[in-house]
Amino acid sequence: MIRFILALIIFIIGAFLTIGGLWLASLEGTKGYILLGALLVISALLLFGGRKGGLVIYGVALLYALGWGVYEVGLYWWGLAPRGGVLVLLGLFLLLPPVVRALPRGTVGFRNYGVEGVALAGSIAIATIVAIVSMVTQPYDMRGQFADTRMEAQPVSSTEAEDGEWSSYGRTAAGQRYSPLAQITRDNVADLEVAWEYHAGDIHEDLPGTALESTPLIVEDTMYLCTPKSEVIALDPVTGEERWRFAPVLEGLTPILAHYTTCRGLAYHDATGLGWEVSGDAPPTKEEAAALIAASSASVTIKAAGVSQNIVAGTADEGDPNPEVDDDAPLEPSPIRADCLRRIFLPTRDARMIALSAETGTICPGFGGDDGTVNLWVGMPNISPTAFYSTSPPVITDKVVVVGGSVDDNISDRLPSGAIRAFDIRTGRLVWNFDPGNPDDTSPITAGKTFTQNVPNNWSVGSFDPELNLVYLPMGIGSPDQYGADRTENDERFGTSVLALDAATGAVEWVYQTVHHDIWDYDVPAQPSLVDLEINGATVPALVQATKQGEIFVINRATGEPVLPVTEVAVSQNAVPGEKPSPTQPVSAISFAPPPVTGAQMWGLTPIDQMLCRIDFANLNYEGRFTPASLNGTLTHPGSFGVFNWGGVAVDPARGIAFAMPVYLGFISTLYERPDTLDLIVSREGAPMGNENFGTPYAAVLKPFMSRIGLPCQQPPWGYVAGIDLTTGETVYQHVNGTVRDMSPVPLPLETGVPGIGGPIATGGGVAFLSGTVDYYVRGYDLATGDELWKARLPAGGQATPATYMGRDGRQYLVVVAGGHGYVGTKLGDAVIAYALPEE
Repeated sequence: MIRFILALIIFIIGAFLTIGGLWLASLEGTKGYILLGALLVISALLLFGGRKGGLVIYGVALLYALGWGVYEVGLYWWGLAPRGGVLVLLGLFLLLPPVVRALPRGTVGFRNYGVEGVALAGSIAIATIVAIVSMVTQPYDMRGQFADTRMEAQPVSSTEAEDGEWSSYGRTAAGQRYSPLAQITRDNVADLEVAWEYHAGDIHEDLPGTALESTPLIVEDTMYLCTPKSEVIALDPVTGEERWRFAPVLEGLTPILAHYTTCRGLAYHDATGLGWEVSGDAPPTKEEAAALIAASSASVTIKAAGVSQNIVAGTADEGDPNPEVDDDAPLEPSPIRADCLRRIFLPTRDARMIALSAETGTICPGFGGDDGTVNLWVGMPNISPTAFYSTSPPVITDKVVVVGGSVDDNISDRLPSGAIRAFDIRTGRLVWNFDPGNPDDTSPITAGKTFTQNVPNNWSVGSFDPELNLVYLPMGIGSPDQYGADRTENDERFGTSVLALDAATGAVEWVYQTVHHDIWDYDVPAQPSLVDLEINGATVPALVQATKQGEIFVINRATGEPVLPVTEVAVSQNAVPGEKPSPTQPVSAISFAPPPVTGAQMWGLTPIDQMLCRIDFANLNYEGRFTPASLNGTLTHPGSFGVFNWGGVAVDPARGIAFAMPVYLGFISTLYERPDTLDLIVSREGAPMGNENFGTPYAAVLKPFMSRIGLPCQQPPWGYVAGIDLTTGETVYQHVNGTVRDMSPVPLPLETGVPGIGGPIATGGGVAFLSGTVDYYVRGYDLATGDELWKARLPAGGQATPATYMGRDGRQYLVVVAGGHGYVGTKLGDAVIAYALPEE
């Protein structure tokens, strides 16, 4: 009976591989599955007939699968496993004594196993040896080390922040994600332990895209973070005890409208010593604070046009952008409460910016009005609840607060604007606005006018250079992401670029485009990192920009010219009618572009699902990294998840090193012709709107390139850590990073290299930290080699960028937010965990 069952299983596998192999061969794919399937079918037929010759043929099939696998992927265990794992397991079952006894036809030596059984055992032994060798071989690891003299460089302090504080999203306005603190070193990082743990209590499983992504600020002995629903929490950074909590009343948030809800961080400004007139007013009572919150909420005016599920062709209010002031007259600032000299700026999910007292957590009147609020809907076209808000903290200069915003894109071609605005740091009065559709006029918008709809937007974090007085903003593209035939000249100029604006006027200083005519959703996702580099004996004011497509551009931040070489390479022109892709795309000297995808890289648990992935791949359009979306379906690799996303890279200014987390996941991008109506083409009933792209010729569907059993079709590794010499562009090391413990049904800590989102930080102690991988760990790495030195288990996904600071007790702390991420698929949570070395 066992023999019959095994023979039947082998026959079914063989038949499936033979038929599928013929199908794949007809698509000009490999013919290897035909031979493998035929050998398995022959083996099964012999086993059905009780012939030990079936064992020999099975052994031949196993060796063939093994040899073919080594030829295609080398001695890489994760690449070989689907080719031979199941076959080895079945082979072991075939050698069970009851099975061998049930095969009377054949030789009888070797304890009745015969020559045939010995031959199969030999094949399994060879496969086992190859498996063991491949397990200890990591062809995708690149070992290297920065010189000791470089690692011994003294930590660099900043004039913008105290060494022991983390006062901005990237610690300073330069966005380096670097701290000069050096109490935690490569020698003692393994001793880190939990100092305290706090739970924010803001978990919303009803909002599928919710994400607690906040990077805490630590200033003046207080920690500040924000939650997905725009609450602000102040904690004691040494004990984790809550000091105060601010919870605004949000407008229009429902699961169908607010399917993506996050707050990546806050902004902080200290006006102490600036000579602002201080009133004698005391902080408000609880009742007065509640009234201010209600007034702030009431200041939001939203006109939904009532079209299906947030699809709007409305217009903004016709009111004055500064309704309480005369635009032609200077605004006399009113005295400020003493507790409001230090303020926290909160971008809310319903498109406001609120000024809070950093001391008391109460609203600070006088910023934007008595309610301490600037309404970001003012001046916007096509107003609709949740269609626009700022997911990222604003940029703070000495004069203004600069804020962009995220547009709920790919719904239609009539969306809010990507206009960037600067408000007076004290009063909230609009100082200038940069409208990508009208870039030459940066004077504050006047009554009755609106910004240009559906233009490139700045949804990520910006940076600021106070010496050059320039604000640097990573830009996306207007909708739709996958079709750009109707874009304007200004869309093409500013889309998917790094934009440098004069902080005083909003005028364009320079713009550097990282993707031409972007039709892949390759928005520039990360905060630019500003650093001075020593190159060829000269100090260069540089800007380091990580991108979704895998390029890291190093640009002169004063001029916008490349510091490290950039070349233009020819790309696919195979696009749908009407689309005109750019003939070339820029490639930087620092490139983490994935190698071209081939059928040999397809993956699975068994030869069957691996073959099906190869069939799917053969049916897709793919002509390299920049293959346009198509009606047939296009493999976009990397997908819109990006090699790098909003977490960016950490830049060590003392050592000239960047520490990065490149990840690799392919997506399938398919276009569907659509009529010029509001008919749903690609959205499921009851689900948040997908890429319907109303008003355009095509709807679009994007989905990860996954197998029939829910695994990536592309073989691991899917994620790395890497160290880059920013002065030469050399990648010094690159290591597979992360396990499938929290991706697989069985929690096995097998290191495949996994995706992640969230950024790394670097420290003066020569240690880098990262928590963004989809396995629930925070890790510490040797910045010199990239080797993992420490890790700690998290209660949920750590899809945020950590921070480090010095507590009043003299200990250096590492703080991690473990909130998970709905779209990434990690467990949602609300934990804020601080680590420190043991107290002496």
